[in-house]
Amino acid sequence: MSKKTNPPEKIHGIAHIFAAASYSWAGAKRLWGETAFRHETLAAFLIVVIFILIQAEKSFVILAILLILITFAIEALNTAIEEIADMVSPEWSLPAKHAKDLGSLAVLCMLCANGIFAAFVILTTFNWI
Repeated sequence: MSKKTNPPEKIHGIAHIFAAASYSWAGAKRLWGETAFRHETLAAFLIVVIFILIQAEKSFVILAILLILITFAIEALNTAIEEIADMVSPEWSLPAKHAKDLGSLAVLCMLCANGIFAAFVILTTFNWI
């Protein structure tokens, strides 16, 4: 029989902020283990550098950074979905496949949004459209 343990005591006050930051840091380290996230990070860095080099409007750079951060958030949620699906359904199952596929679609939509925006910024910066 497994031994029951009590949940950890709730943290309050300023310690809660530090605890939340440590949870976020742990999540970032876990996400860094994903090859796709590392590729997205490289692409994001290149987009921002290109925007700076072509002297794109500052508002475009800020919007690109916001889109990138949303993409990172969606990638983190997709990874969480995959982790939960693997835990709940260690054997292959159609619902787990659907959950993973939908998470991947969300990431793909954000990557397309980033690409479309990057193309728009480059084309408008050089007055090609």
